[in-house]
Amino acid sequence: MNGNPLYHWTTLAVSTALLLPIPVAVLAGWTPPWMRERRAGMRLRAYGVLCFYALAPLNGLPRIADASAGTVMACTAAGLGLIAAAAVLFLLAERKDANARSAGHV
Repeated sequence: MNGNPLYHWTTLAVSTALLLPIPVAVLAGWTPPWMRERRAGMRLRAYGVLCFYALAPLNGLPRIADASAGTVMACTAAGLGLIAAAAVLFLLAERKDANARSAGHV
């Protein structure tokens, strides 16, 4: 059920390289140039992307460790909760941006 660990290590490395640096930089205070006009919800977006990132180790590490089927399924179910949390965070970020635009605070 767990497959080849090399695939899971590769997925974990790629997701770390692609999904982790920008949200961490945003939480440290940096705003990407392409998002400067939508600054109000940047922290919420960063947390949303971190929820997506957390999905990779949550699904990959139990498979790498050759955990039982029940553990793998529990981690997969918890991953669905992370996806739902990310969706809520993205919606809240858009709402915060819309409120800032209507109030004239970009």
